[in-house]
Amino acid sequence: MVQDIFDKVANNMGPIGSHAHYSHHYYSFPKLTGPLGPYMNFGGKRMLNWSLNNYLGLATHPEVMEADRAATEEYGLAYPMGARMMTGNTDLHEEFERQLADFVGQEDAFLLNYGYQGVMSAVEAMVDFKDVIVYDAESHACLIDGVRLHKAKGGKTYTFRHNDMASLEKNLIRATKIAEDQGGGILVVTEGVFGMSGVVGSLDKIAELKKKYTFRLLVDDAHGFGTMGETGSGVPEHFGVQDAVDIHFSTFAKSMAMVGAFVAAKKEIIMYLKYNMRSQTYAKALPMPFVKGGLKRLELIKKHPELKDNLWKVVNALQNGFKERGFDIGRTESCVTPVFLHGEYDLPTVTNLIRDMRENMNVFCSIIVYPVVPKGVILLRIIPTASHTLEDVNYTMDCFEVVQRKLQAGEYAPKAKVEA
Repeated sequence: MVQDIFDKVANNMGPIGSHAHYSHHYYSFPKLTGPLGPYMNFGGKRMLNWSLNNYLGLATHPEVMEADRAATEEYGLAYPMGARMMTGNTDLHEEFERQLADFVGQEDAFLLNYGYQGVMSAVEAMVDFKDVIVYDAESHACLIDGVRLHKAKGGKTYTFRHNDMASLEKNLIRATKIAEDQGGGILVVTEGVFGMSGVVGSLDKIAELKKKYTFRLLVDDAHGFGTMGETGSGVPEHFGVQDAVDIHFSTFAKSMAMVGAFVAAKKEIIMYLKYNMRSQTYAKALPMPFVKGGLKRLELIKKHPELKDNLWKVVNALQNGFKERGFDIGRTESCVTPVFLHGEYDLPTVTNLIRDMRENMNVFCSIIVYPVVPKGVILLRIIPTASHTLEDVNYTMDCFEVVQRKLQAGEYAPKAKVEA
């Protein structure tokens, strides 16, 4: 008997969707309203917001907003119409690409409509069935999906334990044998900053392995671009290994606070990607307001290092303060600030905790639970920005102390009722 696909999906919403009946619009798909910034409205209340990917505060920078407005007024959102390969190419697109490539220390770059689809497509385009991908076990979902596309073509893949160079080397030995037998190559995939933990990818150590093994290195530096390195160009600059990174990717969704992304590499590799990345070949070009707005954002990042300095003042105050108060923030070396609360807590307990933070403390941050983190762990992820103040930091740490005390006292247990 043939099953109706609609019946199947209606009865199985998946691991996250299975909770949608009570979480939708509150714990998932929440609606934050009002001007973008450290304070926004949620459920009719003004919230201190730690869930905005706006590291440098550029989303509401006056020069950025004027550039966005002027470009939209001049071009609208349709121009250029069509894919880059067909009718959507412009001098400004190519100028933006030249500036991005120069900023991250590469020869050339290619603008992408969206980060997720872009890097997924870049991974898929770089390898064929003879090649082997070796990737960090905690890589972002966009990279995992790129690896899945490779598997679908019959390609071989291996994972190495997160940031574990012994595990990477073991898998490079296996990959080398297969690549030699098949006449293929090896692509190592990792991140500059791992977005959940804030841990920095060991790009310096991976670069050292290039002395022993033949492989190319693709780095997703979404959270490092604009925040790490002397000039803010990212984690490769932080370690001084720009030359060892063969394909440098970043999204504009974090430090640039806008839509789009780019991939940078040697000129011949970028030319290959321009003609072989299906997610871009068959998609509309990045609209002109994003190109001109992006150029303004990049200009500000380069001309105003105080934007990054202000961000790190907030980051250091936040992370040092949490550690001084005895909180576990893991091994973060970046702006991403995870706070781990340990104990055998079920989902109703976690939802009570978040409800208390939002309804009674007016603090909004992201919460991550199993299976993204191990059982017995609650992860509250804070994304600091240059727009936050030290007063915001101190208030938040005070709230977290209250939350931890209540959690340990059982006040968020399923039977408990959290009053709003």
